[in-house]
Amino acid sequence: MRRPARDNPASARGITRRALVLGGAQAGMAGLLVYRMHSLQVDQADDFRLLAEENRINIRLLPPARGMIFDRNGVTLADNEQNYRVVMVREDLGDLDEALRRLAMIVPISPEDLARAKQDLERHSPFVPVTVAERLTWEEISRVAINAPALPGINPEVGLSRRYPLGADFAHIVGYVGPVSDYDLNRIDDQDPLLQIPRFQIGKTGVEDKFERTLRGHAGSKQVEVNAAGRAMRELSRDVGEPGADIQLTIDARLQSYTEARLEGESAAAVVIDVETGDLRAIGNAPSFDPNLFVRGISVADWAALNEDIRRPLAAKAVQGTYPPGSTFKMMTAIAALEAGVLDPEETVRCQGYVEVSGTRFHCWKAGGHGNVTLHESLKQSCDVFYYEVSQRVGIDNIARVARDFGLGTRFDVPMSAIAAGLAPDRAWKQEVRGEDWRIGDTINASIGQGYVLASPLQLAVMTARLATGRAVTPRLVRAIDGAEQPRTGGEPLPYNENFLRRIRQAMFDVSNHQRGTAYGSRIATEEFRMAGKTGTSQVRRITAEEREQGITRNEDLPWERRDHALFVCFAPLEAPRYAVAVVVEHGGGGSTNAAPIARDIMLQALYDGPPPLTAYPSNLRPQIEIQQQRIRDRVPPGSTSSSRA
Repeated sequence: MRRPARDNPASARGITRRALVLGGAQAGMAGLLVYRMHSLQVDQADDFRLLAEENRINIRLLPPARGMIFDRNGVTLADNEQNYRVVMVREDLGDLDEALRRLAMIVPISPEDLARAKQDLERHSPFVPVTVAERLTWEEISRVAINAPALPGINPEVGLSRRYPLGADFAHIVGYVGPVSDYDLNRIDDQDPLLQIPRFQIGKTGVEDKFERTLRGHAGSKQVEVNAAGRAMRELSRDVGEPGADIQLTIDARLQSYTEARLEGESAAAVVIDVETGDLRAIGNAPSFDPNLFVRGISVADWAALNEDIRRPLAAKAVQGTYPPGSTFKMMTAIAALEAGVLDPEETVRCQGYVEVSGTRFHCWKAGGHGNVTLHESLKQSCDVFYYEVSQRVGIDNIARVARDFGLGTRFDVPMSAIAAGLAPDRAWKQEVRGEDWRIGDTINASIGQGYVLASPLQLAVMTARLATGRAVTPRLVRAIDGAEQPRTGGEPLPYNENFLRRIRQAMFDVSNHQRGTAYGSRIATEEFRMAGKTGTSQVRRITAEEREQGITRNEDLPWERRDHALFVCFAPLEAPRYAVAVVVEHGGGGSTNAAPIARDIMLQALYDGPPPLTAYPSNLRPQIEIQQQRIRDRVPPGSTSSSRA
């Protein structure tokens, strides 16, 4: 049927309009697609390229080389050695248990290490590399490398691990490093991403801990190309970061090793300080331990042996240990009395073996007494009664003030762990800490370094250096950081009468060089190096009146832990002092018999910059000294100590 003619124009117009609308829509869609393609290919090209690269390239942190530690002469105390290890990245592994099983078939990994690795991998982000095995041999790491195509997410690497060439000789000074723990992360305010790397090692004790940030350096990074399976194909770039700074100590390695060897067999500590500069030349602690055990992962058996040893090898006794200083404190009481004007240097005090105060007897070490003694004789023969008497005149507050001026009761800024402050007590201290009034008996006990008085070997060495020079000598352990010399000071003059100090020094000289001196048996025979010293014996148990009546039990007849501590402090030479030495032997008995010989030997080693000639010793001691030197010789590293006083 044909349409009417009149309908054809209207129909044509409708078709044209629809065609225009449809064509416009199609053109708009095409324009939108062109715009979107331009946006994707041109405007957002960099963003999509980055996404593609991230799927193809992994960026991983590179731990920097840790700074090295040297002695004053450049002897290496802590360095880094190559460490072949295997790391895993969980997001590239697939089945974790299967990956660990396959790795264990290639290299030996203990069940404990496998369990620890699995725990680390599950605890940390999937992109964080976790060390699974380390300290592998070249053959073992080669087997991993050969099988790498079949081990996605498992990568052999060559890293660095800490090494302590001189081992136990510097364990308490340098300290050691170990894997960062949750405790470490909580105690230090440090956002360094390196700390998030499982088993990354940081300083735990000693200089390693105190200079952790300086020694650590700054992380580098590397870009690794991986395939779709996550297998590393090649390294694209590497930024090694910034290595840690090197640190040079004031310690003399040979003198330190000698000191450790001389203390062997004792529970003891010794400190050697240069009285001119305050540089610490040796800080001995015995027994010691091998810090390399902690770097490699100490075994349960080794840890138990160290932790349960009654002689406390893990403790840095030279700076952490505090002991009643005994008679080495008497110089403080004497100076306080002289300065206060309550004691004439030539005055005599009658010693009958004890004094009685408020119904209590305070005994001298010599039961029959010393008779009439002057200040000089009281130090030379170590008469206790003399100090009981003068301390009542001068009072504890004056004694404590002098003790603090000479370094006791002071926490020195030395970068070692747990530096002890010691205690130079006074009236205010007892009231504040114990809520009690100070009593005259407290003063009497304190006058001979007993009672509440406590000092570390470091403090006793500083006290002796200040006595020798009359200056506020301050100890220094770090000589330079990355070659930059660290501040040092010989100290300002102390506000004390030089004539009084000279009298004290002369009395200390006779302690070691007069036949009636308590340390005469440990004297130095060389005229130019003769030393001044003071013996000390501090009680660790109370001697009852009944025991005194029946006869005091000898130290050698007591259990070790109930014996007295033995102490000796000295400086040499008398007229131009170079070094001061302090020695404490825990439960060593008498200071004159056990501490003084050790201090003399260490002093001679320092003065001669190596083994002294036998003529430096009294003739009757030379045969045994020769045997002793032969025993120690193999313990001291080769080379010569420096005579530099810089």
